[in-house]
Amino acid sequence: MQYVELIIITSVLQFFFFAVMTGKARIKYGIKAPAISGHEGFERMYRVQMNTLEMLVMFIPAIFIASNYWSTSLVSSLGLVYLVGRFIYWLAYVKDPASRTVGFMLSMLPSLALIILSIVGIIMSLAGIQA
Repeated sequence: MQYVELIIITSVLQFFFFAVMTGKARIKYGIKAPAISGHEGFERMYRVQMNTLEMLVMFIPAIFIASNYWSTSLVSSLGLVYLVGRFIYWLAYVKDPASRTVGFMLSMLPSLALIILSIVGIIMSLAGIQA
């Protein structure tokens, strides 16, 4: 379970990093709060931060629930792919938003897999079937 917890807290730290990078972009491009537009460089970084927040809403509960029913190695491996995918997404989106697909898929697919594993695990548990 500690590996799963490490993945979860690392995903939160990754989001924190993206928030810091967004703050730096706000300063660099002179975007005063509460504005969220005004320079494409800032807007790209802001979208990475917001898209990551949207993904965390799915990812964190899914990995936590899935870890109750499936092996730590499976669940934490999916989490690791998610983390790498988010970094690839960040690098690609800031460079050229059209190139973000690989990073997006490397974070969306593990999240979807964890959601499915969570649902299957819950249903199997309710039916008295051991995963």
